[in-house]
Amino acid sequence: MVAVRQPYALEARPMRDEDVGAVCAIEKEAYAYPWTAGIFRDCMRVGYWCRVFEQCGVIDAYGILSLAAGECHILNLCVRADVQGRGIGRKVLMHMLAYARQQGTDTAFLEVRPSNSAAIRLYRDFGFNEVGLRKRYYPATSGREDAIVMALNL
Repeated sequence: MVAVRQPYALEARPMRDEDVGAVCAIEKEAYAYPWTAGIFRDCMRVGYWCRVFEQCGVIDAYGILSLAAGECHILNLCVRADVQGRGIGRKVLMHMLAYARQQGTDTAFLEVRPSNSAAIRLYRDFGFNEVGLRKRYYPATSGREDAIVMALNL
């Protein structure tokens, strides 16, 4: 019998070393310039908040968050392509921000590609505002792409 996956029935748990292969597969599907397995392992090693969000044992999304000096930085938030559009990214972001608030964080920051309109829309829906621009921050097929810096007062 095959388990039927119910929408939005996500469970969050800490990312483990054995998750890195599945996380990298999602990352490679989503981004032209994905993080490497080493980057994910380094994030876990240094103690960043690294979580996977799964349903019926299948990882649908993940989030990486760093916390320091009353601020948090959303380093990565990604949803598997075949389950996008179901509110999973929203749920992951809510979980990340709730954790940051519990830790006494005052402000959340992130960078996003100007070409990633779905992510920008999500962040604006949560109240993030553009606070800066990092010129030539991301690798791109035609050289480099800027990053919009966004912030949210928690």
